[in-house]
Formats: sequence, structure tokens, C-alpha cells
Amino acid sequence: MKHFYLFFLVLILISCNKKKKPNFSVSKPPAVELTDEGKVLAIDSTYLSKKNDSILVAFYQTNENRTFWLTFNCRESLISVLKNVEEEGLNPKDFDLKKIGKLEKSIQTLSDKELIDYDVLLTENLKKYVEKVAKGSLNPKELYKDWDLKENKVDVQKLLFYFQRKDSFDFALNEVKPNHIMYKKLKHSLHLINQFPDENFKKLEIKDKIVLNDTNDVLIEVKKRLAYWYDMKKPDTLTNIYDETTFNAIKNFQSRHGLAPDGVIGKGTIASLNFTKQKRKEQIIANMERWRWFPRNFEKEYLIINIPDYSLQVVKEKDTVKTHRIIVGKASRSTPILSSKLSYVVFNPTWTVPPTILKEDVIPAASKNRGYFATKNITIYSGSTVVSPYDWNPAKGKSYRYVQSPGNFNSLGLVKIMFPNRFSVYLHDTNTRGYFERENRSLSSGCVRVQNPFELTEYLLSDSINWNKEKIDEVLAEAKTKNVNFTKPIYLHLLYWTAWSDKNLLIFRDDIYGLDAELYKKLRN
Repeated sequence: MKHFYLFFLVLILISCNKKKKPNFSVSKPPAVELTDEGKVLAIDSTYLSKKNDSILVAFYQTNENRTFWLTFNCRESLISVLKNVEEEGLNPKDFDLKKIGKLEKSIQTLSDKELIDYDVLLTENLKKYVEKVAKGSLNPKELYKDWDLKENKVDVQKLLFYFQRKDSFDFALNEVKPNHIMYKKLKHSLHLINQFPDENFKKLEIKDKIVLNDTNDVLIEVKKRLAYWYDMKKPDTLTNIYDETTFNAIKNFQSRHGLAPDGVIGKGTIASLNFTKQKRKEQIIANMERWRWFPRNFEKEYLIINIPDYSLQVVKEKDTVKTHRIIVGKASRSTPILSSKLSYVVFNPTWTVPPTILKEDVIPAASKNRGYFATKNITIYSGSTVVSPYDWNPAKGKSYRYVQSPGNFNSLGLVKIMFPNRFSVYLHDTNTRGYFERENRSLSSGCVRVQNPFELTEYLLSDSINWNKEKIDEVLAEAKTKNVNFTKPIYLHLLYWTAWSDKNLLIFRDDIYGLDAELYKKLRN
């Protein structure tokens, strides 16, 4: 019978490459099976306690304070993961790769003490990898005042315990990484850009726009750049004529970069063409870090806004069911990054002028012309008392409350969608709908304006009887403010990313708030 159990034990020690979800309870990690493959050394608990790392101590306690990696056939897999941390956008310099490589080469001649040190070193580096990939290397709350994301409470100890099963290395590795499709697209972007050869292009400059059939010497360098990025095949001969082939290539390039695909080579197109491979790579790495901060798990139904892409998507059961163009805050009044839950919709909203707009727009304009209030349909209040524009005191301008009446002229348009947040921002309609046709839509004072907001509102209310299009039109026609609560849980994620990939194409957007380069710099410091 003993021989049978020994035989059975050998059978279950299967390859580390098999993708199998562990079946143990994390609260009670399993004892690690010991084999006769090499040495299994006891580790002094005092030695571990000096590391001052409770997670490291717990890891080895589950293995009865014995070395783990020395007899584990997945040690090579772990070393491979650490050698390739750049694939996750991490900095190899943050890991002890040289030391690990040296110890691995001489593992057969290491003393018992050196073997223990090596085993612990591998676990320390795995823990560092888990922390950086699962949570990020930096804390956004320490970097940005207008970011209000809930911290990803990743259980690093739990993730490390997954690696203690000899049949679940791949599963454990996948559990560490963000599983959102956009993170995977960013990782693929990094893979794609690494395949481009190093380049040594000169900076492009133009004085005037270049249109189809123009002749301009800069077009020779433009064509080289388009061929480099695979927006066109490399021509047999390079001329300074803006031909139709180059025209179509420019439109492809513009589409990939969120520019108006009109084929006109202007300053925006030239600025994007001037990005080097290295700068684009840095941009991708910065965005991968950002996605480690974003919610690790998304709800069944949610709105996700990509601020630099000026887009809002409604996602249900992982499928995008609706897409809307949006207008976001300008750089000086940026839209905050946050996650929240939709609470109610307001039809025919009034608008209380916020402090920033009051200070920078309303008071200066009204100080020059008191008729400003009438033209904007703004009522001035001192407490609950209405103040005449002619009795209004500009010196005490901040002490009043300013409310714009509901109607088509209202800055919020005819509907706004509310959600709790400390920035007093919301989604809303607008009285200047023509701005949605612009490519650069960083125009607001922080709130998000939505194209076709009634279509979105009808979908969110999800009540074909009481809140269909006809009913909404009736309420709007009454011109009276009305609040309606959402009856189903729908969440909102206001996020920021400027790079991804789609069908093996690199996609980029302008870094409208200037966050990418600074973030990359901090990651490499």
C-alpha cells in the first residue's frame, strides 16, 4: 500500500506549465509536497524575521520554514518571468537579475547557507513582481490631486500562495496581471513597437499646410516616416510630390492618432509624425502603469470614459452596447479621474455657477457689463434673496450664488446625469452641440458633455413604459426641473489612457493633460 501512495504522489507532481486553477482555500494554504529532487533545507525563523517582511515569513511558514524553489521544477519558469519583466512594462533594474543569474549558474556548488539565501532571494523578487504588476510601482494618490480612484486592494500574500501549487504556475501568473482587455492591448502594443527598428529621423517642420498634389521637400521625409510606421509601403522612389498614395497613407496615420482623417498635413499631423519609437514606447509603458491603478474588476454594466479619446462607452456583460462622443475639461480645468455609481438624472436642470467659472469668467464679464446676467439668464442670490444686477457688488462677487434658469440656453443643456464625487462634476447635455464635430474636444471646465444625451438617458433609465423617448420629450417640453432616480446599478469610470492596439495596429491619442512623459520619468527614477 505504501508503494501505491508513493506512486500516486509522483503522479500529481505534474508540469508547471499546466493551466489549472488551484483548489485550496487561501486562508489555509496547503502544505507543500516535498520531493527527493535536490536539497530541502530548513530556514531559521530568526533569519526570516530579520527580513522584516510578514508576507515573506508567511510564505515560508506554509512550507514549514523550508526552502521552496530549490526542488521546484518551476524555478526555471520563475527565472524566465523575471528575466522578461520588460514585457510587462517593468524596469529590469528594479530586480536582482544579475545576482539571480550568477547564483543559478553556480547552484550545484553553493553552500547550504547560499542556497537558502538564493531561495529567499527568488521569493523576494517574485513578491516584488507581484506587487508591481498587480498594483503598480507608484501610488496615484501621491502623484495627483484630481485623481479619486479606490485603491486596488490586491492581496499579495494570496497571490504568492497560488505559486505554491506545483500544478498552477501559469494560473498564478495570470492572476497577478490586470485582466481588462485594454491592459492586454497595451501589452500587445509594447510587443509590436519593440519589433520596429531603431530610427534616426530628423525633426519635421512645415510653414504651411500641405494638401494633395502639393510639392514640398519635407514630403520625402514624411514618406520615410509613413513607411517606417507601416502606414504605406516603402516607395521605390521618393519624390517631393504629395501623391494620392501618400494622401491615403496620411489619412491612415491620422486615424490611428485621433486626428481628423482629412489628408491635410498640418501642425498636428507633423507633431505626431515627430514622435520617435522610444517616446511611443515610453508612452505605452506609462499607460500600462496607469491601468494597474484602474479598477481591477469591472461591474456587469458600466460606463467607461477615456478622456484623451473623447469617448464614452456603455459596456454590458463585457460587450460595448453604446458609444458616444464627449467633450472633456481643458488642460487648465481638467476632468478628474474617478470611479462612481450613477444615482439620478435631472431633466431641465438649473445651473449653479461653480467657483472657478465664477472667478475666471462670470465676475470679469459682468464687471464690464451688468447686462451679462440677463443675456445668460442668470439670477443672483444673496442667501434666499434675489439681487438685482444693478445692486450687485463686484467686490463681493464670490459671496453671491448665481443660478442659470432651465432651457435650451442653459449651459448644461436639457439633461444632466449625476453621480457622487468630491469634484462636483457630472455628465450633461450642452447648448453648443456643434463642438462635438471637432477632433480636439478638450473644451469644458471639468464636467463631461455627452453627444445624444437623451438616447443615453433613455437607455440608462431602462423603462420602456414610463421613460421612453416620448415621455422624456413631454417632460422636457414642460421646462420644469425634474429628478428621476436610476433603478438599476450602473457604474461610471472616468479614466485616462493615450495608447493601445487594435488588430495589430498601434493607436495613440494626444496626451492632453501632459501626464505620460512625467509618469514614465518617475517610473524610471
